[in-house]
Amino acid sequence: MTRSGGWLWKTVLGSFNVDRMIPVISFIGHHNAGKTRLLTRLVETLTERGLRVGTVKHAPHLEIADVPGTDSHQLREAGSRRMLLLTRDNAMLTWQQRNLERLDIDIQQLFSDCDIVLIEGLKRGPFPKIEVFRRSGEISQEPFAGAIDVIAVVSDASIALPDGTARFSPRDVEALADFLEVRFLST
Repeated sequence: MTRSGGWLWKTVLGSFNVDRMIPVISFIGHHNAGKTRLLTRLVETLTERGLRVGTVKHAPHLEIADVPGTDSHQLREAGSRRMLLLTRDNAMLTWQQRNLERLDIDIQQLFSDCDIVLIEGLKRGPFPKIEVFRRSGEISQEPFAGAIDVIAVVSDASIALPDGTARFSPRDVEALADFLEVRFLST
């Protein structure tokens, strides 16, 4: 603990002070349930309210190309712990992520200038979860709610939910933003 009352975290990314924990919420759901569409609208809504929003996309099947012979590959092979790729308009920070055990600490450091972080995916992660559920005509999918602990479900489908699970329409992003502000951002 630091003199200011915040916590001093030591991580693979270095040391940093945390005077407050940034809320991190995972939005989970089956493929093509509408997670990206909902999160895009939610980020716009929260940003319009003056909040600084960070996002994480869980893509476990994506390979980040580290092509042999490129400068970034040579630097990684030489022992670089992290690689920041800069273009004229964008940047992408990469590092070896062997497991998700310290992801919460990494997010606190990487998104320290944000008020809230929303993750698309990561249904087995340590963060509170909101399920985005849509019935598909061809595939009989059941919601994760009940099998996985979720705090809310965003769906127009008529589904049974565990007691205490909030429900939102995908068309009512304002109500979902209100829920997040009250539950995670009220002081």
